[in-house]
Amino acid sequence: MNSFLDFLKTQGSGHARLLAGPVLILMVLAMMILPLPPFILDLLFTFNISLSVMILLVAMFTRKPLDFAAFPSVLLFATLLRLSLNVASTRVVLLNGHKGPDAAGQVIEAFGHFLVGGNFAVGIIVFIILVIINFTVITKGAGRIAEVGARFTLDAMPGKQMAIDADLNAGLIGEDEARKRRAEVSQEAEFYGAMDGASKFVRGDAVAGLLIMVINIIGGLIVGMVQHGLSASDAGTVYTLLTIGDGLVAQIPALVISTAAGVVVSRVADDRDVGQQMIGQLFSNPNVMFITSGILTLMGLIPNMPHVAFLLLAAIIGGSGWLLLQRQQRDLQAAAADPGHEQAAAVAAAAEASWDDVAPVDPLGLEVGYRLISLVDHQQNGELLHRIRSLRKKFAQEMGFLPPVVHIRDNLEIKPTDYRILLFGVEIGRGVAQTGQWLAIDPGGVTGPVQGTPTKDPAFGLPAFWIDPALREQAQIAGYTVVDTATVVATHLNHLMHRYGSRLLGRQETQQLLDHVARDVPKLVEDLVPKTLSLPQLQNLLRSLLDEDVPIRDMRSILETITEYAPRLAALNPAGTGPNPDELLAQVRVALGRAIVQHWFASETELRVIGLDARLERVLTQALGSSGALEPGLAENLLGDVERIVQGQEDRGDAPVLVVPPVLRASLSRFLRHHLPHMAVLSSAEIPEERIIRVTAVVGGSPA
Repeated sequence: MNSFLDFLKTQGSGHARLLAGPVLILMVLAMMILPLPPFILDLLFTFNISLSVMILLVAMFTRKPLDFAAFPSVLLFATLLRLSLNVASTRVVLLNGHKGPDAAGQVIEAFGHFLVGGNFAVGIIVFIILVIINFTVITKGAGRIAEVGARFTLDAMPGKQMAIDADLNAGLIGEDEARKRRAEVSQEAEFYGAMDGASKFVRGDAVAGLLIMVINIIGGLIVGMVQHGLSASDAGTVYTLLTIGDGLVAQIPALVISTAAGVVVSRVADDRDVGQQMIGQLFSNPNVMFITSGILTLMGLIPNMPHVAFLLLAAIIGGSGWLLLQRQQRDLQAAAADPGHEQAAAVAAAAEASWDDVAPVDPLGLEVGYRLISLVDHQQNGELLHRIRSLRKKFAQEMGFLPPVVHIRDNLEIKPTDYRILLFGVEIGRGVAQTGQWLAIDPGGVTGPVQGTPTKDPAFGLPAFWIDPALREQAQIAGYTVVDTATVVATHLNHLMHRYGSRLLGRQETQQLLDHVARDVPKLVEDLVPKTLSLPQLQNLLRSLLDEDVPIRDMRSILETITEYAPRLAALNPAGTGPNPDELLAQVRVALGRAIVQHWFASETELRVIGLDARLERVLTQALGSSGALEPGLAENLLGDVERIVQGQEDRGDAPVLVVPPVLRASLSRFLRHHLPHMAVLSSAEIPEERIIRVTAVVGGSPA
């Protein structure tokens, strides 16, 4: 039974909403055609006043114009209702006006007598002023705002639609949300266009009210004197007061609705309604209220001024400003006592998580303690910022691609003088930097100690001291390498960027590198990707070069080698998965042989390198060829021997470079790179013919 009653209520509510429009039209037609008794006329005038007040309140409490999208239609129906009331009241006034001031109803009598004191001259002036205010000020301004709003909304529609499509393609919003936003954009344009047209109704209504008043006064004089035998004075007094009351009872709701139209089209979209915006912005600054109170006080002290009114209002405004200042100070104290309150409130206010909460990880980041903020602060002209810009430029010139931007931020969780270097959010390096001091690094062979705080160079682990600036020259004379704090951090960052250079070359950087090369050799790039090699395969090959600190500046030679050898190696691969990556990498390294050798030996003609014993070479070839891995005992002995020889090579000032046959180069490089990242393994095929190889140490044997 209850569900049946609920169904009837729901259906009844739906039918009532459907009948609201037709019933209003019938009311308008009935008022224009059928004569209405004064009591019904009073009810309709009261309804018109209440409707105008409701429209104004709804306009005040809307947060954006589309919240009251039905306003143009409401404005049209309210105007028609008011005009039909004018027609009905005119009929009653002219028919029954000779009977007395209450012949047209108590509402018209009240507006005609009590509001203007029964003086028809005052009533005419008040009525004309209301019409001028409505027609010249409010309606004209609202119409202009609606016109400009419609124009700018239409001009901005393509950009808004493109922004919605971009968010949809990026996956930031779904199809339903995109459809909803497109509908809102269209509704906004239609709303301002409709408001521009609806304002013409209000303007016409003001003109019609003025004409109706003139016609009613002239018609009342004629009817009173001709039909009812009234004198000109009596007819003028009675019919003019009734006409003025009729005009005022119609123009005051018209003024209220015009004000509502101005509020709707002039508001700026915000999370608050108009009342909250006005109070929050007008009465939020106590200094403004103090100055206003002071001005009113000065005006109140001028002779012959209404002292009580000015001084009373000055006291009220000044007291309100003092209370507001006290409340703001309490809020600041509460925030200082509970710094996490605002953050907790913000977290609590977020009812649902969104994709905006998922922050992307920076490819390369630098976090500093609070004492190092001066090094990275723009306002303090932080030296480290300039060093990092130069560092990225130098890296691009040396390695052949532009690394990602280094995102710098402070971190209160680390020590004040510490810094961290992050790669995709993971720490790859940490160090200590003392602002206002210099780092004296011992490169070996110093003549004496220096006074300072002992530490280690964060980039290479060399012994060092933090010294005062006054001891800088003394440390340099003693053989120390002395650098400032910004250089220490920049050198550490540069070292790690070279060490992890392959991780910095992502898919996007590879495509940008190809686009850059395509400006000079477009045909070569067009024939390579994706015809010969896919973009991921090219990225992996370039990463393999960077893993061994081989620059990729000579992209033309790299691409030409890939174009030449990739089809041949792919034909030899029985799996049909394209060229073997190690074999293709070997061919590319041969093509870059001169650059690789120059990177390690500069312009030296004689290359002092490390070699392999012939017996060890055969053992390694057999072991790596059969299983692809070394047995633990052999690997341990090999690694210990190489570490000892590399240390001796560096002590003599020679480059830590091991030259091996091409068949062993890739496997030995992968094995030794993890333990000795600062050494290089070259193939004998990569050495140019004009360079002379001198083996200064042999792994697994005695020097040659």
